[in-house]
Amino acid sequence: MKTNIFFGSNVKFLRTRQKLTQEQLAQNLSMTRSKLNCIETGQTKSPSIEDMLKFSAHFKMTLDTLVKIDLSKLGELKLRELEAGNDIYIKGGNLRVLAITVNKDNHENVEYVPVKAKAGYQSGYSDPEFIASLPRYSVPNLPKQGTFRIFPTEGDSMLPVPENSDITGEYIEDWQSIKPKTPCIVILKNNQDFVFKMVTFHKDGKFLLESMNRVYDPYTVDAGDILEIWKFHSFSSKEIPETVSDLSVVLKEIRSLRSEINNE
Repeated sequence: MKTNIFFGSNVKFLRTRQKLTQEQLAQNLSMTRSKLNCIETGQTKSPSIEDMLKFSAHFKMTLDTLVKIDLSKLGELKLRELEAGNDIYIKGGNLRVLAITVNKDNHENVEYVPVKAKAGYQSGYSDPEFIASLPRYSVPNLPKQGTFRIFPTEGDSMLPVPENSDITGEYIEDWQSIKPKTPCIVILKNNQDFVFKMVTFHKDGKFLLESMNRVYDPYTVDAGDILEIWKFHSFSSKEIPETVSDLSVVLKEIRSLRSEINNE
């Protein structure tokens, strides 16, 4: 059975996306333009391992991805994920590398990311040693399937969830599967904060982030600016949530009456 090799065409495709000439990329990789041209056009059937590793490091993609996946056939969101350094197409599978720890019974721990560890988490989220250094807890009534982690929140953007609550979230691997307005902890790149928002995926590769507190305006972020997404499961707080307003009670009664009328 013949295996399709996409290495040369992928190199050309990614170079073009980065708006680099052959001369510029060749210079970045310390090789001649003629060698790069031979690789892109398939004239070089078996590039050296050293050269292939240079391309892998430059494009932040595994050799499996560069060789086996036709990147020109992927959607924009998936491409941005790859270009952001999150190689989700290792051996053709939709995978992200998630560092976890387990207890003595080989069950996954629930790690807690304290406020003081936020900056470290953004650089060490895939480092098993860093994850192992985080506090670990046993949280009752969690589903047996799934990976969970606890994140502290700051601010009042998600009222009635109180400020400074601890959010237990479930790791989401397939971001496109998120239903509109799903509450999630979103881990952003480049020293941006963790945010707790209502998340909606758009097919253009962007995510709409909305607060439950309407004082805060919604905004969008690119998939490439996101490290991880954790779907809300539960929260714990030392504060009692705000009481339901009279207006909320009235609106609830109106909805109930409408439902009864429609059912008649």
